[in-house]
Amino acid sequence: MQMQSTITCPQCGHQSVETMPIDACQFFYDCKGCGARLKPKAGDCCVFCSYGSVRCPPVQAGNGCACS
Repeated sequence: MQMQSTITCPQCGHQSVETMPIDACQFFYDCKGCGARLKPKAGDCCVFCSYGSVRCPPVQAGNGCACS
């Protein structure tokens, strides 16, 4: 299981490597490049599933979203 994901801001393209929480969804993320507040796309459980290079740990494990 991968615990780090590179989030790419859809507005400015800034990339940042972040450690994902194991037992909680991260619904908001503030871009370190432009300050935009990211939230999950429709159908995704967290910002890592929408904008990350790796989906969140519960989804990686095949357990679906941890928040549902």
